[in-house]
Amino acid sequence: MSHPTKKLGTLSATAICGNDITSSCLYVSALTIGYAGAWAFVALAMVAGVLFLFRKIYGEVVGALPLNGGAYNVLLNTTNKTNASIAACLTILSYMATAVISASEAMHYLHALVPATPVIIATLVVLTIFLLLNIAGISESAVVAVVIFVIHLASMALLILAGGFYVITHGVSIAALNFEAPLPSGGIAASLFFGFSVAMLGVSGFESSANFVEEQDKGVFPKTLRNMWLAVTTINPLMALVAIAVLPLATVGEHKEALLSFMGLEVGGAWLSTVISVDAVLVLCGAVLTSFVGVSGLMKRMTLDRVLPQFLLKETARGSSPRILILFYGLCVSVLLITAGDIGALAGVYTISFLIVMAYFAFGNFLLKIKRARLPRPESAEPFVVALALLLVITALYGNVRLQPDLLVVFLQYFVPAVLIIQVFLKRNVILEYLAVVVTSFLKSVDELARFTRLRLNRTIRSLTQQEFVYFTKGDGIAALNKVMMYVEENEITKRLKIVTVKKTGDVTPAEFLNDVKVLDRAYPDISIEFIEIEGTFGPSLVQHLSQQWNIPTNFMFIGSPGDKFPYRVAELGGVRLII
Repeated sequence: MSHPTKKLGTLSATAICGNDITSSCLYVSALTIGYAGAWAFVALAMVAGVLFLFRKIYGEVVGALPLNGGAYNVLLNTTNKTNASIAACLTILSYMATAVISASEAMHYLHALVPATPVIIATLVVLTIFLLLNIAGISESAVVAVVIFVIHLASMALLILAGGFYVITHGVSIAALNFEAPLPSGGIAASLFFGFSVAMLGVSGFESSANFVEEQDKGVFPKTLRNMWLAVTTINPLMALVAIAVLPLATVGEHKEALLSFMGLEVGGAWLSTVISVDAVLVLCGAVLTSFVGVSGLMKRMTLDRVLPQFLLKETARGSSPRILILFYGLCVSVLLITAGDIGALAGVYTISFLIVMAYFAFGNFLLKIKRARLPRPESAEPFVVALALLLVITALYGNVRLQPDLLVVFLQYFVPAVLIIQVFLKRNVILEYLAVVVTSFLKSVDELARFTRLRLNRTIRSLTQQEFVYFTKGDGIAALNKVMMYVEENEITKRLKIVTVKKTGDVTPAEFLNDVKVLDRAYPDISIEFIEIEGTFGPSLVQHLSQQWNIPTNFMFIGSPGDKFPYRVAELGGVRLII
């Protein structure tokens, strides 16, 4: 497998995920005003506060485990593959919904500018363009993302300044009337609660940076979190405040589909409205790019871990994974055609998936503190901060379901089949074994066909289970080794495990440890255990050497959680996983 040598810098990485999160101002302002009225800017400021809490949560988790996969990665290294795969399903659904919604909304804006534009066909064209761009490589994608990002920030700054000038020249009479108007949701508390809940939908993209962290230069990831937080904290509350200052509440409701374009028309004229509409087309297309980049990093990691079929791993010379990208593209196109361009249903999938993924990240942070307490990390979020952030995300999730209960039904219609498909891949060896028994039973009367089918199934099962795994031990006791065996048996499709100890010259492995390995070999008859002693120093070079020598990918190698004195970061080991 080839890998791109050029890593993304701060601007490129921020632009890729920033286009998604900063495009939220195009819809979240009107949405929040609809529930919080003139106090929408407070609800949006509350969301910025939640993101501030999540900066440290994400920083701790990804700093300790700087590998692609986001919530999937942290749960894989703190729980098991089943839990991690559920988080991955939610993330993929969120990206799929984001890609389709963003592409479709971009083409609706274009349709407003050029009425002859066929929306569904144009949406397919946008999805195809960004598929090809991602296949070309992440560096090429980053150039496009940066251009879109800079244009978008400039356009939003222009609109805010024009709105401010409008208020200076026309006074604050409209704002005064809006603040005196009855609140849409009743009292101030209810209005802020529902306003905050829907405003949380405007931070989609904040999790994306964690899904392609391996493509970023060292130290870039926390800067992407800071930059996205600054952008959202500045743009979203200010945009809502300007809207309240220049437009009556009734007008906001009438133009909620393209509020910022209409606001540009009011404060600057037709030219500014056109600029905002063009910017909307570009930045929403940039959100499609974010989805492709994020899902590529996640699904590649899942494929390396054998959650998804291995044929998806094929890479181009530029390091992109075309088969993964084409699979995701196919899912997006199928959803677009099935819904016939009506993306209202997908909003429910996006809403619930995204918020649960954020909750999973906070939960994963707790697990990291409990199960991987010794693992070095560049920063640490206080447990109270994590608990508060988790509570606020659950509150937003409850608020959205309370507002639209049918969202839950729509979400389950997509989520349940996705989880079932992933479970089939996770347990495919067991399913094949049962299938072999069923086939034999049904085909007893046709001996030749039964024999051929059974032979093919057995070969497939053997090819799956012959993949070797490695556990590097420091002389663990039998209790720790037993946990390793339980994890391998429950989470991996294999019948072969190498237990490797790396020792200094002259050291002797205790007889008790050798006896423990023999006991485990007898206790787990379905897994063949091979004990290997190697003289040397455990580190990245040894891991890579053994991976090449034994033809075992590094993500099929396990270690226990290292302590503060361990001289390397986990990421330097090339994907070695923590299991105890």
